[in-house]
Amino acid sequence: MAVSISVVLLLLILSVVFMRSGGLRASHAMVCVLLGFMLASTSVAPTISHGLSATAEIVSGVRP
Repeated sequence: MAVSISVVLLLLILSVVFMRSGGLRASHAMVCVLLGFMLASTSVAPTISHGLSATAEIVSGVRP
């Protein structure tokens, strides 16, 4: 568990640095994909899923 949290934090920091630098190359995209897979295996995954579902419901309910 402690190792996966360390990897998630490292990948998160790398993703933020890559996105702030402006260019997203294939290697940068791979880091972002790995971050997603690592986040999916943590205990935060259900919270993220529920948050995204709630956001999608709010957005779909907005009428222009």
